[in-house]
Amino acid sequence: MSIRTERVASLLQQELGAILLHELPRSGPIVTVVDVKITADLSIARVYVSIIGTPGEQQAAMALLQDKTRSIRMILSAKIRHHFRRIPELEFHEDHLYERANRIEQLLNEVRKRSVENG
Repeated sequence: MSIRTERVASLLQQELGAILLHELPRSGPIVTVVDVKITADLSIARVYVSIIGTPGEQQAAMALLQDKTRSIRMILSAKIRHHFRRIPELEFHEDHLYERANRIEQLLNEVRKRSVENG
């Protein structure tokens, strides 16, 4: 990524995080923007989100993001239009890193527990 695309991605991550915090229902799962990857021509932003909740809540949150993409983009445009001529299209993707890290932590705890019991 070039310095320009990195700056744009960072700005989008910050602004989208704030938008999701204030625009999504507060009673649902926790949705965090963990990364934004933007194409070299700045036309598409792939937004990776972590969703903490039950599998059903995660699916519902992703469906809501997909459904609200257009309105989220409009809000984003109002906030950062002075930076860009054209706001990139948004593509939301679920990032499962948190879940994988949790699973690894559980496995490590099991190994430690067995080691103490056998040792």
